[in-house]
Amino acid sequence: MSYNEFNNLIQSHRSIRKFTNEKVSDDVLENVIESARRAPTSHNVQAYSLLVIRDQAKKEKLAQLSGNQKYVAECPVFFVIIADYYRLKRVSELHNEPFEVGEIEQVMVGSVDAALVAENLLLASRAYGLGGVMIGGIRNQLEEVAKLLELPEYTFPVMGLCIGYPDQLPEQKPRLPKEAIVFYDKYDLEKVEEGLRSYDTITEQYYRERTNGQKTDPWSKQMAKHFAKVNRPQVEGYLKKQGFLKG
Repeated sequence: MSYNEFNNLIQSHRSIRKFTNEKVSDDVLENVIESARRAPTSHNVQAYSLLVIRDQAKKEKLAQLSGNQKYVAECPVFFVIIADYYRLKRVSELHNEPFEVGEIEQVMVGSVDAALVAENLLLASRAYGLGGVMIGGIRNQLEEVAKLLELPEYTFPVMGLCIGYPDQLPEQKPRLPKEAIVFYDKYDLEKVEEGLRSYDTITEQYYRERTNGQKTDPWSKQMAKHFAKVNRPQVEGYLKKQGFLKG
């Protein structure tokens, strides 16, 4: 793949929520997983695990637990990407060392490791002509997901990922203007304000056209509504139960 082809692959990202009935071969799946394993990892701790879900009953249950997102059940392969310190606890025990994992830093490290792996999974899948969508809803009911997947202590689900052969090509969502998110040498508050105004104009038109006028709120109003309430308050309690955030 050339430099231009690779950039086009990244820049043409769309979330795919509808898949054909074509199966993902074992060879393709193994190569995609190998690419995921080569993602960067902080201090080489490799604080993640991948659960590959092909069992239809489990996919259907995970779809329900993720907010009734039906494409979780319909995709050929569903990944659950886990922040995983269980192995690290075991090596600490093997070498008779204390295991200090209670601080928020380790939650961040595990989450970042998992996110890097997830992006590698998606990019490698797309190189094979597959498409996918990330599923944050896997955190909606963490206790139930953990029981279903038999997760040990010192682990927590970070996200899910549906992959399969696309049966749709949705229009790309517009992103924030580059000037509002890319700064040189210092953060530029004025450009943030300009970017927000510009992006609201773009997104209001985008949603109006996409929904035939049923949805017209610009991005800023959607985000204001989203952050006006606490999202997934149960996550903190679950992390503490699993051995994190003990400080």
